[in-house]
Amino acid sequence: MSFRQDANRLKNLPPKRTHAIDGCKITYTVAGQGTPTIVLINGAGGPLEGWYKLYPEIEALGTVVAYNRPGVGGSSRPLVPETGEVVVHTLHRLLKEIDAHAPYVLVGHSFGGLHANLFARLYPKEVGGVILLEATAPDDVASMKAYQSPWQRFISGVMRRVFGFDPNNEITNEEHTVKQISQAPTFPNVPLQVISGGQIKGLPSEAINKRAQNQVTLSRLSPQGHHTIAAQSGHFPQMTEPTLVLDIIARVIASVREQGMI
Repeated sequence: MSFRQDANRLKNLPPKRTHAIDGCKITYTVAGQGTPTIVLINGAGGPLEGWYKLYPEIEALGTVVAYNRPGVGGSSRPLVPETGEVVVHTLHRLLKEIDAHAPYVLVGHSFGGLHANLFARLYPKEVGGVILLEATAPDDVASMKAYQSPWQRFISGVMRRVFGFDPNNEITNEEHTVKQISQAPTFPNVPLQVISGGQIKGLPSEAINKRAQNQVTLSRLSPQGHHTIAAQSGHFPQMTEPTLVLDIIARVIASVREQGMI
């Protein structure tokens, strides 16, 4: 897709709105209409613009809510440690306070997959289905650190020195999030689709294999789980294979309808 085509696609994004929760300004967008409510949950540091290639087609599937977590894309800096429970409760309040109605179909990309995972466990009666898109698995948090090269650890140290240490950052609190997932109720029996990129690079082969195993484990969270490889994609299938992602979201919604949740 050319730069001009990308620019035209960006114009399809709905206008941003703001909503305050406990003194923290959250930027978000709403598009489409009706049920279900499709909730787009970004990866760490990723702004809601990262979903732009799904628009406007995704709007035909229901109401679509995208938002920026604290510290990203115009939202306020986090005022408290952004553990998974804090993130999930904030998102739940946002959805309620902007009148976005359940059932929710959660689409969690990368680190946002941890939040989708926890949200489904904490609010199972409000979740119709889940799509985990190149999602971080709880086991990834420990195992991927073990595979970091000395160069990667050096870069991480430089970034921390340049941008400072933020005790409230969600990455800083990732181990708390993993612990909260382990202590939460079991994942609900809902339609679940795990989409994994087939072109993951830049990691040792052992790390790639371990992560692939963790993706399969994610797909087994629900008896209704399925695993799809996005063969042409790396870590961002919503950018490289948006039609595939849209098709899988539509499939999950069809399953939700068949089960009478809509």
